[in-house]
Amino acid sequence: MPASLDIGAPAAFASREIGHGRQELYPVSYFSPTKNERPVKAPEAPAAQPRPAVAAPVKLGEREIVSTFGAGLLITGNVVSTGGVQVFGRVDGDIHAAHLVIGKGASVHGNARAQDVVVDGAFKGTIHGNNVKLQATAAVEGEVYNRSLAIDQNAQFEGVARRLTQPVEPPTEDQIKGGAAQPGLVPEQPVAQGYASGHNVDNRPLTTY
Repeated sequence: MPASLDIGAPAAFASREIGHGRQELYPVSYFSPTKNERPVKAPEAPAAQPRPAVAAPVKLGEREIVSTFGAGLLITGNVVSTGGVQVFGRVDGDIHAAHLVIGKGASVHGNARAQDVVVDGAFKGTIHGNNVKLQATAAVEGEVYNRSLAIDQNAQFEGVARRLTQPVEPPTEDQIKGGAAQPGLVPEQPVAQGYASGHNVDNRPLTTY
């Protein structure tokens, strides 16, 4: 007859079948194993900490720096930058940069050379730019040498616009360090100006686009 257990009292043995309908009893412990009997769990390796992201260094040669002259700031002298220049104050002097923005309310009196020139303020002088845009609040007096010129409605332009024979290049590191001469901002050849006959009594030059 198979052995059985009395479930009304704590059992110290359990039965298991060993074949041919035979069963045997084996002891069962109701106590937790001692500290020495417990399996030792291997320590887990610490989780790898993520490395903080390192910002790429800013290089002048890649024209990643933008210099901003805020409102209320007066600059007297020439400005040379391998990056972009934004003017919201006043500059009395020449500017040579990769990109130039003359913001609304700003004033520049001098010569400007940049690959891209956007004027939203007042400018008096000569501009050399591959792409030049005069926005609605711009007031430009002088000469604009360009390969592409866009003038918004209500922009004021009094002067002469001519096409560039060579594209404008940004300043180099040698120019920043003073090892190379600055390119001339004023054209060597005189500007040809046209005059209206019969309608312009004071012989003011015409604006050409």
